[in-house]
Amino acid sequence: MSLSYLYEFTAPAETSAATLEEFLREVEHEAKSLGFNPTLVINGAFDTPERREFSRRLGGSFIVEDERLKGVAIPVPDQLRDHDHVSGEGRLIPEHGVILVLTEGGAETCFGFFKFPKHVVDIHNAVLAETGLAGRWWFRDFVDSPDPRYRKIVERFVAAGYTKHVKDEFA
Repeated sequence: MSLSYLYEFTAPAETSAATLEEFLREVEHEAKSLGFNPTLVINGAFDTPERREFSRRLGGSFIVEDERLKGVAIPVPDQLRDHDHVSGEGRLIPEHGVILVLTEGGAETCFGFFKFPKHVVDIHNAVLAETGLAGRWWFRDFVDSPDPRYRKIVERFVAAGYTKHVKDEFA
């Protein structure tokens, strides 16, 4: 069993991607001063199959489960992946992301925000399920490291009011 440092961030739906990017660029500046190299801030739409696949590498998905997703429901393929017709569960693909990627010893760690759709729709644009996010920006990930630099990064999210949940299993 390994220990993890888990974090979950959220921002109101009306927060602009530009505002989140500005915040992450400030965090990136601190990350560089802490010795992370290279770093990268990404602000972009996941509007092509290749970009949606890239969002997966960034940790971009949100689990949605609804009775209406069971059986013969056919969600729009660009919205949901790993759809289980039996459980009614699937992973929602983000529409947009504003992400800070930090590199340490060749390993990448992501911090930031994804914007997901409010609803899962079928191929006829009928609502199949509510996501429960109401258009909010959301992100959850973890790092398996006791390195205090990661905690300093998350503290910036806490100070800005973007933190929903943090769990430090090393503490």
